[in-house]
Amino acid sequence: MYKTLSSTETYKNPWIRVREDIIERPSGEQGLYGVVEKNDFAAIIAVDNGQIHLVEQYRYPIAQPTLEIPMGGWTDQPDADPMQLALGELREETGYQADKIEKIGFHHVDNGTSTQGCHIFLASQLHFVGQQLDNEEEGLIACQIPLEVFEQKIISGEITDACTIACYGLAKLKGLL
Repeated sequence: MYKTLSSTETYKNPWIRVREDIIERPSGEQGLYGVVEKNDFAAIIAVDNGQIHLVEQYRYPIAQPTLEIPMGGWTDQPDADPMQLALGELREETGYQADKIEKIGFHHVDNGTSTQGCHIFLASQLHFVGQQLDNEEEGLIACQIPLEVFEQKIISGEITDACTIACYGLAKLKGLL
């Protein structure tokens, strides 16, 4: 069993907290562990009529735009109900409302360094009600592409977002797509 001997917060802002822990391993050996604490979020695979709804947005850390499924969290409501979060993020980012939505899973995003988890939803029976982007989503573009094209973009390396690929893979393995 790993034991935390001490924990020091080294950085904090509204989206992230970083701490440095001194740990004791089961062998008794001590070590250092850096932990990134981030709130869980929702990711939505929104599919209707053979089309998947995606968003393209600039990702500052990698200095380029990426094509992803809609996803996000609410810093002002860190304990928001995951279903409500999924419905809200889908509407905010794509402008679509889902008449049918189901939770299909959960995964940890980077369990080697982060506490953050992702609630995965499959949404369908969509109708447009209007985008409601917030300031952090400036320049976000919503689009729809055929599932076959989406899969080719994953295979070719054009889509590189790990969460998008993992969520889609889970839905596919469960026979939902």
